[in-house]
Amino acid sequence: MTTRKLSFSHNEFYHVYNRGVDKRTIFQDAKDYERFVNLLYLTNSKNSIDLREIKRDEINVYEYERGDELVAIGAYCLMPNHFHLLLTPVIEGGVTKYMNKLCTSYSMYFNKKYLRSGTLFEGKFKAEWADTDQYLKYLYAYIHLNPVKLIQSDWKEQGIADFEKAYLYAKDYRFSSLAHYFGSARPEQVILNTSLFPEYFVTEASMQNELFEWLAFKPKVINLAKGGLL
Repeated sequence: MTTRKLSFSHNEFYHVYNRGVDKRTIFQDAKDYERFVNLLYLTNSKNSIDLREIKRDEINVYEYERGDELVAIGAYCLMPNHFHLLLTPVIEGGVTKYMNKLCTSYSMYFNKKYLRSGTLFEGKFKAEWADTDQYLKYLYAYIHLNPVKLIQSDWKEQGIADFEKAYLYAKDYRFSSLAHYFGSARPEQVILNTSLFPEYFVTEASMQNELFEWLAFKPKVINLAKGGLL
């Protein structure tokens, strides 16, 4: 589903995602991941942000006064060739404005760094409306368990080979928002604005139980997500 088929509404929640053109790797090293995470915060603003000014003045990215948000972010995860976000708009047109700023800024950085030109992402960003409470809650597990594919690519089809290893890998994965739900104090936690999302996970145990439940599901059951998600 593309953005043309959705009307992003206030008080509604959306799983937004995209991947590299031809499934190419879009994060080739830790610096690439870090740049995208920085942009998750900086581009979420009604204002235009000059990264050169931030770098020149040696401003901490996550202390920068960026102004009013375009969207609220409830979860995110970056994978080598794609990314996932859970968003709700704060202003009219906020999702589209945010995604355009985010993807354009990162594409410019990536193309300059790797001496390439042309499209980086596979067309317009994709989005799914979380139209039920059950589906919205499921998305937190779906997004945060994506890194398990890096250590067992077929876990959704074959089941988890090493339950503890998979759980700890997802929990410790650096480029997702899961650490926030386990109480870890990280500078990038300001990316999230969970106040506009349902309070499904008010304790660390509630998030842990949700992840355990999905990791323990029988093969293929976890693929109930709509639209053939990544």
